[in-house]
Amino acid sequence: MADFLAAHTGLDPEDWAATRALGHRMLDDMIDWLADARARPVWRRMPDGKRAELRAPLPQDGVGLEAIYADFQRLVLPYGAANEHPRMMGWVNGGGNAAGILAELLTAVFNPNCAGRDHAGIEMERQVVAWAAEMVGMPAETSGVLLAGSSMANMVAVLVARRAALGAEVRTGGVGGVRLVAYASAAAHGCVPRALDMAGIGSDALRLVPADAAHRMEVGALRAAVAADQAAGLRPFLVVGTAGTVDCGAIDDLAGVAEVARAAGLWFHVDGAFGATAALSARYRPLLAGIERADSLAFDFHKWMQVPYDAGCVLVRDPAMHLATFAQDLAYLTYAERGMAGNPPWPRDLGPDLSREFRALKVWMTLLAYGADGLGRVVEHGCKVARHLAARVAREPALELLAPVTLNIVCFRVVALSDAANRELVADLQEAGIAAPSTTVIGGRLAIRAALFNHRTTEADADALVDGVLQLAAQRAVLR
Repeated sequence: MADFLAAHTGLDPEDWAATRALGHRMLDDMIDWLADARARPVWRRMPDGKRAELRAPLPQDGVGLEAIYADFQRLVLPYGAANEHPRMMGWVNGGGNAAGILAELLTAVFNPNCAGRDHAGIEMERQVVAWAAEMVGMPAETSGVLLAGSSMANMVAVLVARRAALGAEVRTGGVGGVRLVAYASAAAHGCVPRALDMAGIGSDALRLVPADAAHRMEVGALRAAVAADQAAGLRPFLVVGTAGTVDCGAIDDLAGVAEVARAAGLWFHVDGAFGATAALSARYRPLLAGIERADSLAFDFHKWMQVPYDAGCVLVRDPAMHLATFAQDLAYLTYAERGMAGNPPWPRDLGPDLSREFRALKVWMTLLAYGADGLGRVVEHGCKVARHLAARVAREPALELLAPVTLNIVCFRVVALSDAANRELVADLQEAGIAAPSTTVIGGRLAIRAALFNHRTTEADADALVDGVLQLAAQRAVLR
């Protein structure tokens, strides 16, 4: 391979048959890896020696694909993030799906830049956006664009809200001396203040509204905060409702928040990173009442919908305002009546990226392969496992549930252990390969947090988590 590359300016292989054979072997190996996931420890720490191998100097000469694949199998595959494993319960990660695997292969071959121009990738993204709007009950004309994830989607929504509040001049002159103010629950994700920071408004402009015992934003407190800021001469412009808090999965009273926003003339945005997907379930859709009234919505396909990373989305009710926030008139990106430069507006006019991968294909294939009802059953399954886990925790005197279980996140702790010991217990579980929950803080106390997003996770996996917690906690109590 190295000799061939030295003699050729192109990158295509000299022997396509050998490449085909290796590709087939890779696909077979990766399918076997998924099929055997349950037989492996959830997570393995990468040895220092192998980390050092990955930190090698920049290669000057190429090596064969066979050698590269051998290094991947030895240095990378055994030490991944474990998202595919049924006992990966930490943070908020989807488990991927078979249709998405094949879509990623097709995308790499097709390799379009989906920033614009007239090609099928642009039409597919428009279709995926339309399906997303239908999923949550927003109007058919809703605009949208696919992004890396909810953090960027929330950022785009803040910029559109800023443009709606201050007009076209904000794009050239900035916010100037206007003191904009936004509102979100105290349980809102950290990407919300970060978006205000990056938008030049400042994270201090975000008012964190108290949450109630169910971890939902207090609508009365929101109304009072808006009135107080208006009386003080500030400029309220945005309220963010949360559909699925990252700590425990709580859903704000979106209909009540929408009423406050409308009465005060505020942009109503919903951060529905994973919770918006509950709209696919007839059982859980009523919890999202009011989401259809959002001016914008951020959510991820790569969480509960199991699309491979990355695949986030922002929806904007007003297509004209969305376009006005990002569109540029550039000579080298001018629309044309004919040819490849037609079919406007392009996704590059609806977000910050000019180089964009073909994210829509893996979303499109996932939705077609399993259907909205099939993905809704994934939602209901995750919630069922969470209820099972919560009931098991409640039966164990050594354990304590720390938050109501609204959807698929369960927060609990070992009563007899300190916060530090509960945190160490989580690391023990991970390093033992038993299960991989994460931690958070609920009511000032550290919680073991099990986020049940993987469609492969079963009630038996939830029981294995509890069994592991109890066993390792007993060992820690003896060691003390």
